Amino acid sequence: MEDRITLDYGSGGLKTSQLIDSILIPAFQNPILSELGDGAVLDGNNKLVFSTDSFVVSPWRFPGGDIGKLCVCGTVNDLCMAGGIPKYLSLSFILEEGFLFSDLKQIVSSIKKETQKVGVTIVTGDTKVVESGKGDGIYINTSGIGFQHLSLPGKSGIRPNDSVLVSGSVGCHGAAIMMARAGLLQEESPLVSDCQSLHLFLDAIQNAAAPGSIRILRDPTRGGIATTLNEFIEGTSLSIELSSDNIPIDSSVEAACDILGLDPLYCACEGRMLVICDPESTDSILSAMRMVPGGENSTQIGTVTDDLPGKVLLRTSIGGKRILSKLSGIQLPRIC
Repeated sequence: MEDRITLDYGSGGLKTSQLIDSILIPAFQNPILSELGDGAVLDGNNKLVFSTDSFVVSPWRFPGGDIGKLCVCGTVNDLCMAGGIPKYLSLSFILEEGFLFSDLKQIVSSIKKETQKVGVTIVTGDTKVVESGKGDGIYINTSGIGFQHLSLPGKSGIRPNDSVLVSGSVGCHGAAIMMARAGLLQEESPLVSDCQSLHLFLDAIQNAAAPGSIRILRDPTRGGIATTLNEFIEGTSLSIELSSDNIPIDSSVEAACDILGLDPLYCACEGRMLVICDPESTDSILSAMRMVPGGENSTQIGTVTDDLPGKVLLRTSIGGKRILSKLSGIQLPRIC
């Protein structure tokens, strides 16, 4: 590792994993943390799910949302991916001197709207202000607590022939943020972030799936679906094979990625869910996901195999295959 932190270490890819594995895990090692899930499941009279996240997205206002909506969706989604029903949030601001009150009020309004939509309550918080030039307008941290309603075995429960599902088109958030940051988005552009809370998806699949048929859930944020799927099978004897023809990618995302030189499979989502499930439950889970607003394009994109342990393979439209590794380097800084 280098002597100093670089932007690569916030990418969600290989460098982020190196930082976590070499510094954070050794310092705070415990069985709950070592699972490295989106949220931690805690024992009690009822199992609790706990998660925390910080938001530094730039620009703070983007097509399809803003940092206020994002900070609620991000933490709510992490709780849902651990099988939790979100109940409580903390909300902490770091504001830069000179930030407009009108902008803060807009952000708070977005937070209020999304918490009411999801049914979560903000119960604690904090606000700090730093000198002009020592921040970048606004940063937000939210932590969330929920009660576990769906028990998931995690990566240890994944089996050969399991199905890999996604709840909609991928890469929308990362592409929208980068185009907005570059000043390349026209007002009439169809490209918007997919930012949304996934609580309704959790309800839907829980009711549709047979007990034990859902192995693992994850929202593919930094590093996109390629990095997240690599995390599923790291250190296992399994591989994942995807079909490029089955991965839903909006034409506006493809066009943006062509302009920016990005791969949509590594672009962040903020309102999509990856599911690995028993093949016998695939159809019922997909039917349930398609009934949820925003999930109309849910589909199976791949299958778990044991052909090339620890690797994610992409089968192209002409029949070739290539390995999708974890994101290496900084493709999309500050997208969440």
